[in-house]
Amino acid sequence: MTDAIQPHALPSALDAHPGARILSLDCFDTLLWRDSHAPVDIFARLPGMTAQQRVWAEERARQVAGFGRNAQDVTIAEIYALLMPDAAPAAREAAIAAEIAAEARHCYAFAPAVRLMQRARAQGMQVIVVSDTYFDPAQLRDLIARAAGGEVAGLIDRIYCSSTYGKPKALGLYGEVLRELAARPEDILHIGDNHRADVEGVAAFGVRTLHLDQFSDFASQRFRHEASISALFHQRPEKDATAQLPHRAALALAEPLTADPAEAFGLTVLGPALYGYQRWLEAEAEALRAARGGTVHWLFLMRDGYLPMKVHEAAGAESQSRGHAIEISRFTSTAASFRDDADPLRYLELELGIRPETLARQLLLSDADIARLMRGKSPSDASLALLADMRKEPRRRAVVAASRAFGQRLVQHVRAAVDPAPGDTLMLVDLGYNGSVQNCVDDLLREELGVHVAGRYLVLREKDLRGHDKRGFIAGDHYDAFAVEAICANVALIEQLCTTDMGSVIDYRQDGSPIRKASDIKGSQSETRTRIQAGCLRFAQAQREAVIRADAADALSCWRKAAVAVLGRIMYLPFAPELAVVERFHHDVNLGTERVVALFDPRVAEAGLRQRGLFYLNGTDRMYLPAELQGHGLAPKLTLLANRRFGLPFAFADFTDDAISLPVIYAADEQVSQRVIEARATHDGYYLAAVPIGDCRFSVALQFGAEFEYVQVDSVNAMPVDSFLGDVVRDNAAQVPLGTVVEAMQQLSVDLYRCTDESGFLMIHPPERVDDTPMMAAVVFRPIAAWPRKAAAARPLGVAA
Repeated sequence: MTDAIQPHALPSALDAHPGARILSLDCFDTLLWRDSHAPVDIFARLPGMTAQQRVWAEERARQVAGFGRNAQDVTIAEIYALLMPDAAPAAREAAIAAEIAAEARHCYAFAPAVRLMQRARAQGMQVIVVSDTYFDPAQLRDLIARAAGGEVAGLIDRIYCSSTYGKPKALGLYGEVLRELAARPEDILHIGDNHRADVEGVAAFGVRTLHLDQFSDFASQRFRHEASISALFHQRPEKDATAQLPHRAALALAEPLTADPAEAFGLTVLGPALYGYQRWLEAEAEALRAARGGTVHWLFLMRDGYLPMKVHEAAGAESQSRGHAIEISRFTSTAASFRDDADPLRYLELELGIRPETLARQLLLSDADIARLMRGKSPSDASLALLADMRKEPRRRAVVAASRAFGQRLVQHVRAAVDPAPGDTLMLVDLGYNGSVQNCVDDLLREELGVHVAGRYLVLREKDLRGHDKRGFIAGDHYDAFAVEAICANVALIEQLCTTDMGSVIDYRQDGSPIRKASDIKGSQSETRTRIQAGCLRFAQAQREAVIRADAADALSCWRKAAVAVLGRIMYLPFAPELAVVERFHHDVNLGTERVVALFDPRVAEAGLRQRGLFYLNGTDRMYLPAELQGHGLAPKLTLLANRRFGLPFAFADFTDDAISLPVIYAADEQVSQRVIEARATHDGYYLAAVPIGDCRFSVALQFGAEFEYVQVDSVNAMPVDSFLGDVVRDNAAQVPLGTVVEAMQQLSVDLYRCTDESGFLMIHPPERVDDTPMMAAVVFRPIAAWPRKAAAARPLGVAA
């Protein structure tokens, strides 16, 4: 009977097979694993050819072998003979060597399989490798040694390759192995990941087999989605298009042992991204030390820098520097940044539109002054009053004086935590994304402490060029602007997973100790986040326990691609079990206010899709829109991703190719007229009838009864024509719900109507007129059933009723 074994159990595989004398292992995805998602991904790294050319050559070689010599497998020499038919033998040999070198760079040994081999050798067993591959035994042994090291290759007594015998395991290779070994089948235990090859093809000869069950169906689907995200983000240059997922082995080892969904979330999503970020930070710190001398102090900016700091601490002996938690928020950094008379006014003019109370507090006005300026005023009038007040020279001087004192308290906070020497470097570590805190405090820290300030961010996309020392793990030096912006679009999720439950800092005491506002995040969210972060911290240990490799060349590039793949995947293609973990999360705005908002609300997206179709995705301003699209299939999420990733210039008319003609009656004063409008398909069978109503002077009646017996009316709103016809959708577009009256329409439920005859209509009265802004009534409806005679007339000939 064949059993399955999970990756973490490999070292103990011999316990249930005490009579085995020979351990037989498959090679690829059992002993040797690849950084890439699929074997063919390595072909994208080969010089002088495309991945598809390499695939075509192998397909043709197998066809020739099958018809020409009745062989079911080929050698790599036969592949390259068809790939490079006119090349000299030396050129083909060089190309083959380049492929083996590429494999060696991207392969590594799976550590549990190596521990199993070591145990087998300790028990006096032979260890053999039986592989379906176009490499020959010498080439495969060389590849194992180069990828995993000579010690691992030295554990193997014999290697058998399908290319040597012209047949794979599924078609009888193991019969040849048994003959050459002169061994009894029952003396052998064979383990491999391919059920057809390593179980069905081997067990047929009486050999004991174990199926290495690498991944659950969910994990396999997640990796497919990550590879798809990677393909969309790594298309330029072509040789950089490999879907590299170096975290597969660590997750194969640790994920089956992780029962808590929140911990699994942290392990599979945050773990690979922050592990790669930490390795990059180590390289950046070393580069700063080499270039500038002195000590490089790691300053993790709280609160979002909390989890990167814990990952750094978990690196332990691997890390050369101790990290420091520094509490500098957007609020405190801005409050410390007003250095001359022009700064307060410039800040206020740039930020008008934020709540005026928030702006006033940011400018360090007293509670009494804020109350005086805001009392009895609308938000717009209060903003104007604040602007007028800030144009007074005494007010600006007071703000600058308060800001300079605030800055001294902030500097004391840094000095108390780090106490850097002149010439040292303060490496600010944060998720990103514009480096706003660094923009505000860089000059202050440099001048007061005599240090160099270097910002090192998970993601960096600067809105303006300040000339500060900033770099990002994911940034414009590796990705185009649209790609970086796409990664930043749903970053509120990552912020909430990386933060801590302490309140945001709003000031400092004279000794530099922080003064925090109370945290407004619920305890249940903090408890879930703690479990997620625990899973993230487990990843680095799993990575160390899973991988043995001889050469870590280009590792940072590989982990950068992995970070983009996992972050892009959770941001755009999340799965329902993951969203269940964070469904009750809220996001705090962190501007010195107590405002929190839900991370996502599926009801918002459902209404938007029904009203505007996929065009709703075109610029709608939501924190985690893909989560709100859950349940609507893959198409809306991929549309959103493509639109953001490539900056596609689509307009409303590009998103629909179906329309219904619907008669409409216009009534104003005593005049009545009839027109025909086109209702455009939106989503899930719904249509949008956009009916112009001028400057709110017209009543309109949609004659649903002319076409349908049953109709579902989802919503009726008035909105400005300009808002409706714009190239992007904004959630704050002025919408006014409209009341309706029906005639010859029977209401069957909240939104379902039956037209009693063909005269049935829905009457809409305009909203109260405010000005001469052109308006339209947006009616979202879903046809349920046409009149029987109309349905019969529309039925194609020969189709039975």
